[in-house]
Amino acid sequence: MKRIPSFAVSLAARAALPLMLSVLAAPVLAKLPPLSDEAKAKAEETKARSAHGDKVAAYKLCLAMDKVAADYRARAKSAGKEVRPATETPPCTDPGAFVPAPAAATSAPAVPVAVVAAPAVPAAAASKP
Repeated sequence: MKRIPSFAVSLAARAALPLMLSVLAAPVLAKLPPLSDEAKAKAEETKARSAHGDKVAAYKLCLAMDKVAADYRARAKSAGKEVRPATETPPCTDPGAFVPAPAAATSAPAVPVAVVAAPAVPAAAASKP
């Protein structure tokens, strides 16, 4: 029985791997349908909520840093160490509660159902007896 050299097997495996990966990756490249207006609005609200959450986290971090700095300064003074004046930093600002943005004012005005459903009557037909 003839033995196949190991380099030939590894060469075939190396050649087949990109082919298999490209076949498996083809569905990933499919184009998704566009988002509906409702989905876009929900995504915008989620983005706004996330940004507000970041502001709240920054506010809480600011408060914690101020508390730690004040505690450090108090302990240093009580231990008799020289305490230099604190560096001026902007005050912590509370972002408040999250308020969702109103619906987009740029959307098209709604057409009343009665206008859409009413048949068009020509002026000549309306004037006949």
